[in-house]
Amino acid sequence: MFKKILIANRGEIACRVIRTARAMGIGTVAIYSDADRNALHVEMADEAVHVGPAPANQSYIVIDNVLRAIRDSGAEAVHPGYGFLSENPKFAAALEEEGVAFIGPPKGAIEAMGDKITSKKLAKEAGVNTVPGVMGLIEDAEEAVRIASEIGYPVMLKASAGGGGKGMRIAWDDEEAREGFQSSKNEAASSFGDDRIFIEKFVTQPRHIEIQVLCDQHGNGIYLGERECSIQRRNQKVIEEAPSPFLDAETRERMGEQAVVLAKAVGYTSAGTVEFIVDGDKNFYFLEMNTRLQVEHPVTELITGVDLVEQMIRVANGEPLTLHQEDVELNGWAIESRLYAEDPYRNFLPSIGRLTRYRPPQEAVTETAIVRNDTGVFEGGEISMYYDPMIAKLCTWAPSRSEAIEGMRVALDAFELEGIGHNLPFLSAVMDHPRFVSGDITTAFIGEEYPEGFAGAELEHTRLRKVAAAVAAMNRVAEIRRTRISGRMDNHERKVGTDWVVTAQGARFDVTIDADREGATVHFADGSIHRVASDWLPGQPLARLDVDGEPLVLKVGRITGGYRIRTRGADLRVHVHAPRQAELAALMPEKQAADTSKMLLCPMPGLIVKIDVEPGQEVQEGQPLCTVEAMKMENILRAERRAVVSKINAGPGDSLAVDDVIMEFE
Repeated sequence: MFKKILIANRGEIACRVIRTARAMGIGTVAIYSDADRNALHVEMADEAVHVGPAPANQSYIVIDNVLRAIRDSGAEAVHPGYGFLSENPKFAAALEEEGVAFIGPPKGAIEAMGDKITSKKLAKEAGVNTVPGVMGLIEDAEEAVRIASEIGYPVMLKASAGGGGKGMRIAWDDEEAREGFQSSKNEAASSFGDDRIFIEKFVTQPRHIEIQVLCDQHGNGIYLGERECSIQRRNQKVIEEAPSPFLDAETRERMGEQAVVLAKAVGYTSAGTVEFIVDGDKNFYFLEMNTRLQVEHPVTELITGVDLVEQMIRVANGEPLTLHQEDVELNGWAIESRLYAEDPYRNFLPSIGRLTRYRPPQEAVTETAIVRNDTGVFEGGEISMYYDPMIAKLCTWAPSRSEAIEGMRVALDAFELEGIGHNLPFLSAVMDHPRFVSGDITTAFIGEEYPEGFAGAELEHTRLRKVAAAVAAMNRVAEIRRTRISGRMDNHERKVGTDWVVTAQGARFDVTIDADREGATVHFADGSIHRVASDWLPGQPLARLDVDGEPLVLKVGRITGGYRIRTRGADLRVHVHAPRQAELAALMPEKQAADTSKMLLCPMPGLIVKIDVEPGQEVQEGQPLCTVEAMKMENILRAERRAVVSKINAGPGDSLAVDDVIMEFE
């Protein structure tokens, strides 16, 4: 077995590989850029080697820099993680020349399957159904428009060397095809060093289901079930689960067998994933093969008990698989939520900054529940603009899908994250969405259910009442604390009232609190009662309560006259007043937001790539105004209405913060 391996990656996947290597007794070497000097993966590894400046194209994906780190450290093998050099055949070839093992597939398999155009041709030759499209590379935007028109809109423009949603655009007409081609090309060049683009038909209402395969160097290959990855935004997966709520055993077997046949046909070894689009009749079509470990691999590990990273290391060491297909059993249900540094209230635009608070739910393993959190960050660390915005992958397992969903709900509510914009509220909202709960999902789910973006969830009335009862009981505890530390000499004579008015989400609840040593009974004016128990103390940002025998987890912040409460995707301002205070509070005017309707504000920290207009120019609704790049993604900002540009405050190359004024209008 290898004595030392180098992880040619960063963030949570580097930490993930280090954990398994450490359990196997293998030494680890991390690589890092200027931006990652104090990163978690650097701290976790036994050794660390600097590979260059912050931009990935000057550090992590510079093959010579990584090879230098291998030589300096004496590593015998390299695990590439995902992204970066993981599917680069030149890197695999360079390692072979160095006599260093690549913990991944052979160079030929990467070339055959890593290139989406070649892989589709090979899949078709192997008898696997493929999505209609043009396999040839597209030279320019006008050719893209011509081909898209021939295939028929909508079409998908894809980077041939792409992955992770980078370099992908959906076009519904000629103009979008023209714009999408250039943006995809730019993103592909920036992320992968390869700007080749191809086009295929975009299949509406599809499910994205993928098969995990594992092959060794001795001709053995198995599949480890499937993962449902249909909850996607901008072609990037957000929530994954295993198994799929849609497949039956027969379809699973047919997909698995085809995936293994395809892998063997190209001499594939190591862990890999064959991705399919599946329609409503369970017809499946080959999309691509990812010749690497997938981001969502934990859900497969949780339902099979197989450590995929360990298997990859053993295969690279020349060991045969000890698992046979008949040994693979799918046990229970697992769900993964990807926590991203992006602001759901700003159309999911990237967010950067310092993690002023980072407290994931405690990882735990029992016979009936598992909570797992794969992460590469820590409290006080920085989220950089140079890399992918993923913060963590929160996973839950349970014997059934409904139990796994409930476990995820509680885990998301208990995840404390402050300092940056993040998608925790959105993930929580999806877990409660009736379509997701029923399993009636497609890759169009987010676009269909949140067409105007995400503005926060609203709690249904029953849950809102429980929150009101909980906050009333918490406020009583806070009032008792306040009377004891106020400094008054007659504290022993002061009493905390029992009658309160709780307002939240436009509703008013008049309550009376009857407290005892075990908790509080909260009586509502309509005669209903809720029993609240908790050990919460004022100042604690997380409250774990029991309301009527059921768990309720609240993130708690203090505001004037009440609390900011976050739970199940809702962000509530809950006010608690004595009856007379409530009468007076109802008379207070609401603060009006500043008028920014005549300004284009930068929606995220980023770099201005291009300005498309000039002062004095009249623009129409939907017209591109400028392009901002952040976290390897290009974002085109468009006019919301007809206007005339009066002033431009930024130009190409300028780095802007959130809400910096890019341009103004008359």
